[in-house]
Amino acid sequence: MAVVRNEGVDEHGVARLLLNRPHKGNALDDALFRELPIALRALDDDPQVRVVLLSGSGPNFCSGIDTNILSTKSSSSPSSSSGDGDGDGARGRERFGAYIRWLQDSLSAPEVCRKPVIAMIHGACIGGGIDLITACDVRYCTRDSLFSVKEVDLGITADLGSLQRLPAIVGYANTMELALTARNFDGKEAKELGLVSRVFDSRQEMEAAVESLAGAIAGKSELAVRGTKAVLVKGRDMSVAQGLDYVAARNSASMSFQDVAEAIRARKEKRKPAFSKL
Repeated sequence: MAVVRNEGVDEHGVARLLLNRPHKGNALDDALFRELPIALRALDDDPQVRVVLLSGSGPNFCSGIDTNILSTKSSSSPSSSSGDGDGDGARGRERFGAYIRWLQDSLSAPEVCRKPVIAMIHGACIGGGIDLITACDVRYCTRDSLFSVKEVDLGITADLGSLQRLPAIVGYANTMELALTARNFDGKEAKELGLVSRVFDSRQEMEAAVESLAGAIAGKSELAVRGTKAVLVKGRDMSVAQGLDYVAARNSASMSFQDVAEAIRARKEKRKPAFSKL
């Protein structure tokens, strides 16, 4: 059974992607880390897909990294044994570093995807779940959602993206406090912090509203939507001047004057624009 399941694409071009380990709270195991980027690349390459919705099956979005991974890796870590034959464990440390980078690449897949990826969060979103949603472009949650940057409680420095992406989302001081305390916070506080854009009373209400919003995004110029995501993601690591240079170069190479003309015509004719597919 796939642990990351493609639920199909609707008539607007909105795809549904589901974390599918409900009996484990959608905890992140090696299979899920392996399947997530494959599934997102397939949706990225599908010309019918314009927006991706990411959610979790069962009562939780994601309960964090599977503790079986931690147990296995800690018992075979280079610090616990020098059995790799090099005397000081250097080769084991190199392999372990490569494994961490593989996990990082997996949870960066929503950010790498050229199409908007929207997270719909319900129930628990813990540890690695925070890593995952911070790599998404927009986040929504239910009122009863429970969040925690949990890694310090497991003896770990969070290493899969939260400490890098959260400061740009909720601020440096808030990130520091959440990461050092590993405390729980709910959907209401997540909205106050800026982690999510909106809080809903129920999962059903959230899904209906977000599907409508995703459909509206899917109806816009795909080139403009892709360009907006790319400029915002790139711009985080640039000065204002560098960001302006980047968007000028991008628009000069990929702006569609056909899409601009269609948007103007549609506005004059009081109708929805019909943009060409890529």
